[in-house]
Amino acid sequence: MAAVDVIVDNFAAHWSKPFNRVILAQIFFAISIVGSFVNWTQLLPETYFSNRRNVVNMYFVKVSWGWSLLLLTPFILFTSYKNLTFALRRLSSLVVATAIWYTITKFFSYVNNATGTCHVPESEAMDQVPHDDITSCRNAGGQWDGFAISGHSFILSYSALIIAEEMAPMVHLVKKNRNTVLDLLYVSLNWIVITWIWMFVCTSVYFHSFPEKLLGTVLGIVPWFVTYRIWYSMPFSPGLPYQPKEQRQLA
Repeated sequence: MAAVDVIVDNFAAHWSKPFNRVILAQIFFAISIVGSFVNWTQLLPETYFSNRRNVVNMYFVKVSWGWSLLLLTPFILFTSYKNLTFALRRLSSLVVATAIWYTITKFFSYVNNATGTCHVPESEAMDQVPHDDITSCRNAGGQWDGFAISGHSFILSYSALIIAEEMAPMVHLVKKNRNTVLDLLYVSLNWIVITWIWMFVCTSVYFHSFPEKLLGTVLGIVPWFVTYRIWYSMPFSPGLPYQPKEQRQLA
């Protein structure tokens, strides 16, 4: 597993630097702007990833929060199991993140419903009652025209930033305290981050309007910043991931 060790060491060194995690947030913001410009030019040809039904979108992005929790939960347990209180505090950060994810996605649905109207083809509109929500509109064969804040821009940026933060302590784990399962979990988390970045690019160049993508991206970055850069450094919070001082306490 020498190759895995090298991959883990390189990624661990990268994510251990707070600057690199801040840069990731800036990269998402830049991609949203540049990708929207590319989308506006209409110069990019259709590709496999411009089809919403591509495999990565259907089986990974659509359930991206599930994938994030599936990999982060055991990773946090593996890296903090020697101190039960600390482990529970760290796991509570996933509860906070899930509450944020749920609240913001519900807000997106509310905005889309509140700002939209239903356009039903004339051939299907006869004897139809007005459709005042997305579900009834689509069931009637109509197209809903509302302000659809990009859920992909939100969840892909938010999820990737949280994963990057939670992976940061890996550099403090000496190899004798690591095992194959932990290393493979870590590599999988990095693969997920890379996948989320790629799909964020695809969203930016193929889908949604610029304001919808920009707002989705901002709402992905702001909760990450407020929690990991402000709240989690305070005493009454889930706390930050492993710090060197904490690492010595758990040794």
